[in-house]
Amino acid sequence: MTATPPIDLHQAGRVAAEALRRSDHATARPLLERVVQAFPTDINGWFGLAIACRGLGDDPAQLAALDRVLAAKADHLLALMMKADHFAKVGDDRAAEAFYRAVVAAGAAQEPLTPEVRGEVQRAARLGQQYGRAFEAHLQDTLAKAGFDPASSSRRFAQGVELLLGEKEIYYQAPAAFYFPELPLRQFYERSEFAWLPALEAQTDAILAELQAILDDDEAFSPYVKTNAARPPKEFGTLRDNPSWSAFHLIENGLVNEAGAARCPATMAALREVPLSQSPGRTPSVMFSLLHPGTNIPPHNGLLNTRLICHLPLITPDRCGLRVGNEARPWLKGQTLIFDDSIEHQAWNNGDQLRVVLLFDIWRPELTAEERDLVSAMLSAVGDYGAD
Repeated sequence: MTATPPIDLHQAGRVAAEALRRSDHATARPLLERVVQAFPTDINGWFGLAIACRGLGDDPAQLAALDRVLAAKADHLLALMMKADHFAKVGDDRAAEAFYRAVVAAGAAQEPLTPEVRGEVQRAARLGQQYGRAFEAHLQDTLAKAGFDPASSSRRFAQGVELLLGEKEIYYQAPAAFYFPELPLRQFYERSEFAWLPALEAQTDAILAELQAILDDDEAFSPYVKTNAARPPKEFGTLRDNPSWSAFHLIENGLVNEAGAARCPATMAALREVPLSQSPGRTPSVMFSLLHPGTNIPPHNGLLNTRLICHLPLITPDRCGLRVGNEARPWLKGQTLIFDDSIEHQAWNNGDQLRVVLLFDIWRPELTAEERDLVSAMLSAVGDYGAD
């Protein structure tokens, strides 16, 4: 009896590859099965076997081969695409969308791509968007039947839906100097949450009258960001030492600016019941903050997450706004914006007039009295260290 000569596995792989190019899947499959049996870590062999099995309509074998590819290389673009196409064919929309989006993400990380692979990534992007729109319509229809109205239902839940749909991204607290753990992640606070705010806002016209008198003094305002020779320069680029973003201080680094405060008695009186954050030599700061037309403050993070920043809008031209995290709001005269500046934020004045707000910082309401005292002591210690 004549023995069967051993197969040349390398030759088998070449013959199988040629068969796949001819779409001769029946010839390619047994050859590739022998190759991967002998070389179980051969990703190309497993991927070729997946193509052959797909061509023969053997979905279970195709998926098994693709899973071997992805177990060894989770970002194998064409294997991800084949799984996406399989799930699309069998009507599993959620799985198809997940794999199409994985293709797009992997493609972005693997640039540059061959023309063939780039075409597949573009196809995945189109199909992923189609599935995304279908899922969004399904979700909105189901929620509407459950009574959800984005305009009047829970705002927090509405934001959660936007995150789920990928319409917004999550921004975290990232203060530049001190992070206080376990404080809630909130970008804006609502005016109705602060009992002292109506009394302050009732004084908007009186505060604006004092501002108008200061605006007539060309020397009153100074750049909001000034170079400090004792510290390395950081963010803000061309806005450093630039009067396009200016301030007139009533309280600066916790110390009353006597000359500034004397010019604004109504403003100082209006702030008496406000829970300004208190740390000698550090906070609070109270100022008129001015943005000239065409000025854009780049994205940045504040120093602390133990305070909130308040803007009482006084002069509010159109085409101005403030973005905190993933939400942007306009300034409206007399309607205070209260936000966590430890979250990335930016502001702009694309209008044709000055934009001016009364800016001040308050304690975060979630801090206990003990925690406020400890934060104040810590900040004082930081400020005292190395000082003469």
